[in-house]
Amino acid sequence: MSAYSRRKFLKISAATVTAATAASACTEASATPPAPARRATKGVERVPTYCDVCFWKCGAIASVRDGALWKIEGNPIDPLSRGRLCPRGTGGIGAHSDPDRLKRPLIRRSDRGREEWAEVSWDEAFAYIAKKMHTIKETHGPESVAMFAHGIGGNFLKHTLKAYGTPNFAAPSFAQCRGPRDVGFRMTFGEDVGSPERTDIKNAQCLVLIGSHLGENMHNTQVQEFAEAVGNGATIIVADPRFSVAASKAKHYLPIKPGTDLALVLAWMNVIVTEGLYDKDYVAKYGFGFDQFAASIAANTPEWAYPETGIEPEVIRATAREMARHKPATLVHPGRHSAWYGDDTQRSRAVALLNALLGSWGRKGGFYTPVSMSVPGYPYPAYPTAPAKVDNPGGKYPFAHEAISTGIREATITGQPYPIKGWFVYATNLIHSLPNEAETIKAIQNLDLLVVVDVIPSEIAGWADVVLPESVYLERYDDLNVEWFREPFVALRQPVIDSPDDQKPNWWMAKRLAETLGLAHYYPWKNIEEYLDHRLTAAGLSFDELKKEGIIRGAPQPIFFDDGAPSEFATPSGKIEFFSLQLQKAGFDPVPVYHRPAEPPAGSFRLLAGRAPVHTFSRTQSNRILSDMMDENEVWINADMARRLDVKSGDYVRLKNQDAVVSNRIRVKATERIRPDCVYMVHGFGHTARGLRHALQKGASDAGLITRYATDPLMGGTGMNVNFVTIEPEVTHG
Repeated sequence: MSAYSRRKFLKISAATVTAATAASACTEASATPPAPARRATKGVERVPTYCDVCFWKCGAIASVRDGALWKIEGNPIDPLSRGRLCPRGTGGIGAHSDPDRLKRPLIRRSDRGREEWAEVSWDEAFAYIAKKMHTIKETHGPESVAMFAHGIGGNFLKHTLKAYGTPNFAAPSFAQCRGPRDVGFRMTFGEDVGSPERTDIKNAQCLVLIGSHLGENMHNTQVQEFAEAVGNGATIIVADPRFSVAASKAKHYLPIKPGTDLALVLAWMNVIVTEGLYDKDYVAKYGFGFDQFAASIAANTPEWAYPETGIEPEVIRATAREMARHKPATLVHPGRHSAWYGDDTQRSRAVALLNALLGSWGRKGGFYTPVSMSVPGYPYPAYPTAPAKVDNPGGKYPFAHEAISTGIREATITGQPYPIKGWFVYATNLIHSLPNEAETIKAIQNLDLLVVVDVIPSEIAGWADVVLPESVYLERYDDLNVEWFREPFVALRQPVIDSPDDQKPNWWMAKRLAETLGLAHYYPWKNIEEYLDHRLTAAGLSFDELKKEGIIRGAPQPIFFDDGAPSEFATPSGKIEFFSLQLQKAGFDPVPVYHRPAEPPAGSFRLLAGRAPVHTFSRTQSNRILSDMMDENEVWINADMARRLDVKSGDYVRLKNQDAVVSNRIRVKATERIRPDCVYMVHGFGHTARGLRHALQKGASDAGLITRYATDPLMGGTGMNVNFVTIEPEVTHG
């Protein structure tokens, strides 16, 4: 096991506890008082809000009975949840009541990594952070502080750090998740897929899923629409090395060899083009470079793809014809977690081109044009001028339109193009979300300041200099959710119940930190309610109405080309680019080209990972309600391979990767539902943070085994399905 995983999270001596108790008992002078406490009332009070257990931000209604949090339901007027929440959403109560959650600010009292802490007051924490930030600014410049964040809750901290003078902000979701997909679609159609994705699943007559696990990767709206499509008789086609929940609904299941998705998509397009099954009018009207594209894929026949993918030519032809039969209401889903093998932008671009051939972009049953309400931002003072971002020097990855998280990490290690000496980490566990834990630890050791804002004592919090405990989403206001979706709406997150200890909302932390840094003029509003009311009033909306309903919906707008949505493409040609001149100019393939992935070494399996419907990444394993449904993960092993290895379902094994990293023990699921050349496990388990007492050492961490990654040359995404493992039976001693 890694030396890092054996470290303790929390070790507070009797002396530091005593000192911390005395400090936290002091009265804190503050120009930013927190919101007044909610009064406990008899009976049931229903308070609308929106969920934060994942990024989907579903509208919810929380019920408080006799002053205690009781239950959470979907808000029936919310376009996202439509009155229904997923298991994670209804289990959100467990986030509030989690006994393992962070309670008070912590400051490191020993060498970084030894994880010896003292509880301190909020004033002490902010004074410590501000002193470090002033020193960094004087020595290296404000740009030497960077922030990693996930979710809307990071907005105010980003505002404070922009006022401080840094341009360096990254969401791991770009380089480690959705970035290749968004760049591939942007290169083709001129626009991202968005989040929530602009997929019209409910009206699709044919839905194609390539390694996309709807029903396991629980994005509420999409799962509801998937059920509608199945109920309406839509054809489901699934290509996946594992027989997933979605595959169980499929008319055609294709057990594809891992890493060969691009070969399959190229062969599908070859059939559709050579047999003249594409939407000719759509391509002629909106397409650019079709003839060059057709020539490029001419050799990618089903017979060519068969030895690569393991899918027989007649199956490739039958499924391609099935897609064409239902065009334009055929939706080839773009997926979410799209950083797999290092050529992922081209793979995602091929998926976009397949949709273009079928005429599905901008069409009912395909991709709609998302719409949004107009809610002005707050009129803040201008930010100071900042230098270029640090993550992508010289435009090494020319099509990265967002910051690359691993690029910031690399700059922190090398000091180039300039040093990064401070990190703020909000609501993302970088130990689990970035590949190669050792590189992350190496970067952290080069920092002068690491501040982690979280609700639980995660692994990344264990390496921090300062840990700030955030109120969970049911205890705080957040920024407005002005969503881009199939219909416009604005949603409010508001406190339902008080925080149980000395946790604070993110907006309060951000404002207090700005005041401590001498940047109070960047927060001209007195409290969050004044800020929200100002924005809503400027939009002609009522804050009182929004607090009462949780959602304000706007007037419907056309979302399909046929209904009047603009058929515009923000590409260099102004059209759908089947052949990309900008890729050609930058030295890349203008039409995707397949490259064979590395084979597993003898006796090894390719490591694949995914999600579970009851957990969000590594954030929810300490939630008692959700862990009751799934408290550890399993490793899926092909049943025949399990017999050869002499293991069976329920046995515990350990996984050893190509770099001799050995996982915690994990239970076997021997099944016919996975190919023999790979294994699969749910991400987010195997916690090593000692403060996560309930989740500690339950299951195994896929992140710990991802010591290698392949970087996408177009946008810097990190392909992580390039790691291989062997199975080692757990040794028991009698």
